[in-house]
Amino acid sequence: MQTLEDAAPGADPDVVALDGLTLVLVGIAWECAHAAPPEVTFPQTRLLLILDRLGRVPSSRLAAAMDVNASSVTRLADRLEALGYVARGRDPRNRSVVTLEVTPTGHDLVARILDRRHAALGALLDRLPPAQRKTAAAAARRLVTAAATIPALGPAPL
Repeated sequence: MQTLEDAAPGADPDVVALDGLTLVLVGIAWECAHAAPPEVTFPQTRLLLILDRLGRVPSSRLAAAMDVNASSVTRLADRLEALGYVARGRDPRNRSVVTLEVTPTGHDLVARILDRRHAALGALLDRLPPAQRKTAAAAARRLVTAAATIPALGPAPL
């Protein structure tokens, strides 16, 4: 098995360490997305997670938050609506604007996914001594804050 030290000779070791952490966190996010039923795809799960945080929004705003085309949101939402996880509506100020929101069934699914993710992250943190756990959490908060200042890197709910 390749270690962080072996990963990229001559590379910045701090970047290599964060790259290793990325693999761990993406793996956790991917595994936890499997709390969704098999008919809900990973992109649909991502839409639900983002929409749950945004609340009822125009589909164009959701597309921007997901950094995808509006047509992609429409296709993803079509299936989620058919499954009862998302509801479409209209903006009362402008009836031509289609809004999307997560249904109570969708909220339950999001809660299951997040509970599973939080349990996995908690188990990971539990492998650290208390002082290192606090240091890791503080570093994570600083990284999330720093990422929020870079538009292309800002935190995207997954």
